Amino acid sequence: MRTYRAVNLGVLWFLIALNVVIFILEIAIGPYPITGNNEIVRFLGLTPVLFSRQPWTIISSMFVHGSIWHILFNMLGLYFLGSFLIRAAGERTFLAVFFLGGLVGNVFYLLLGPSFIPGIGASGGIFALAGVLAIIVPRVPVIIFPIPVPMPLWVAILIFFFILIILPMLIGGGIAWQAHLGGLLLGLIAGFVFRRSRRTYFF
Repeated sequence: MRTYRAVNLGVLWFLIALNVVIFILEIAIGPYPITGNNEIVRFLGLTPVLFSRQPWTIISSMFVHGSIWHILFNMLGLYFLGSFLIRAAGERTFLAVFFLGGLVGNVFYLLLGPSFIPGIGASGGIFALAGVLAIIVPRVPVIIFPIPVPMPLWVAILIFFFILIILPMLIGGGIAWQAHLGGLLLGLIAGFVFRRSRRTYFF
């Protein structure tokens, strides 16, 4: 028997709103398309060679985006995966996985990414959400608009991988695969830890 419970998505909506507000400020300051010359990107983006002078960027870069498509795909992924994890394991688990995934993804970018190019975006945290869900609730049926047929959650996550990686590559722009990989690995490890703890997940 499946158990349902009311959930509060206020924290999730706050994170989405924060990303949107920062992106609007990026556009207002210019230039657009967003480049490394944008003042907000230079101040909040994670540039490995500048990290010792800008340590806050290991967190702040998670809330900066480079284009309309970048923030659109990321916020769709954040809402879909974040709302599922909040329902499954609660708000605290969602926040922990999202921020730890973002941190680990950014550490991977510091170690493996180009030294002079700012890394920006929430993808590390989003891939962590995907990784943990793929382990703890892989077979939960979901519907993704406009596909009218229910599919297992792990299949939906593969679709989001396509949206968050392949499509941005097709429309142009660099992809920080290092952050994606780091976030995904953190999520998978967290998923195995949660599953071994034999917690109860709600929907």
